Amino acid sequence: MPEAIVALGEGKRIVGRLRFESDGRRQHSQFGYHEAWLVAEDRFALAPGLPLRNGSHFSSGKDDKRSALPGCFADAAPDSWGRALMTKALGGGLSEFDYLVLSDDRTRQGALRFLGEDMEPLSDLTPPIPWLVELERLRTLAQRFEQDPGGAEEEARDLAGVAGSLGGARPKANVEGDGHLWIAKFTSAQDTKPVERAEVATLKLARMCGLRVAEARLELRDSDSPIALIRRFDRRGDTRIPYISARTALDWQSEDGGFYTDIADVIRQISSKPTEDLHELWRRIVFTILVSNKDDHLKNHGFIYAGGNRWRLSPAFDINPSPSRHRVLETGIIQGGSFNASLEIALEACEFFELNEERARLITREMAATLSGNWRGAMREEGMTGNEVRLYQDAFEHSESARALGA
Repeated sequence: MPEAIVALGEGKRIVGRLRFESDGRRQHSQFGYHEAWLVAEDRFALAPGLPLRNGSHFSSGKDDKRSALPGCFADAAPDSWGRALMTKALGGGLSEFDYLVLSDDRTRQGALRFLGEDMEPLSDLTPPIPWLVELERLRTLAQRFEQDPGGAEEEARDLAGVAGSLGGARPKANVEGDGHLWIAKFTSAQDTKPVERAEVATLKLARMCGLRVAEARLELRDSDSPIALIRRFDRRGDTRIPYISARTALDWQSEDGGFYTDIADVIRQISSKPTEDLHELWRRIVFTILVSNKDDHLKNHGFIYAGGNRWRLSPAFDINPSPSRHRVLETGIIQGGSFNASLEIALEACEFFELNEERARLITREMAATLSGNWRGAMREEGMTGNEVRLYQDAFEHSESARALGA
């Protein structure tokens, strides 16, 4: 039965032990907190679904292999892009435990570390973390792998190490620069729109609308394949900051989408500043509707640890405008309700987020006005042509944005 010591941060503070078992079709894990952690003054639960107690927490991948690990560990494992690279670099037949512990320890999301009995990381992919000056080389490697994943073994091994536990299916890597760790997002061979330019512009628009967002900028902007750089907010210098996705915070097991009011309930339970986080989350709902963000699933919301067994809503990230006639959300607004991208539903729900309707309508009007007056300029500032800007017009100018201006 493979197992790992679970530790936190650069100091390798032992938190517990993870054991894993696979009988071919089914995968299972059990996690237990270390006795010393349970009595420590600064102890905290790694996730709401892993409360502090003696004994083991069990997870089973009977129906979905990825549920073989508790959510906070699944958050620290690679997603589609990283898995494809690891499978090519290390061979097929990898278990959920393999994907978790063999991915790069240095760039792993959050503060969790998975160590052997010698207290050294179990990770098997540890090329040097590249610097910003190597972005063109990394972009070329990603393009080669996308074009010929079957023949790009060397490229896969290089990229698998620097992809680490990053989520999503799009090509990306971790890079260092300016004293920080960054996520480099590359243009995909399947792109029909300037996705990287749009994401950086939209994150800057979110900041203009008063949201807390990850720092973003565009590199190689004059090329046909620019790179979006998103600063990692789970690092402060060399300090690793614990992170969990909203999916983990909710202990969400279903493959169906969740609901913002459920996230609000979790905020009330775990946030160190619940009112601020509730207001912030509601503003993000409105922003998502106004910019036609179709990427607002539960793994694209998260919490960073704030100390004292309390968490804070993380900065916003992965906001991608997507023009579409079918205006739906990945995360519904009110528990049990529809997934329509509707400002009417958002305003109806405002009291769940500690906002009165008058204040909510004012916020909606202000955000809509800011977007109306700035979205085209923001896209042009990131190097879009006039034709490319027009590709995004329906994402920003639609019936809900018009309704918001008169809210």
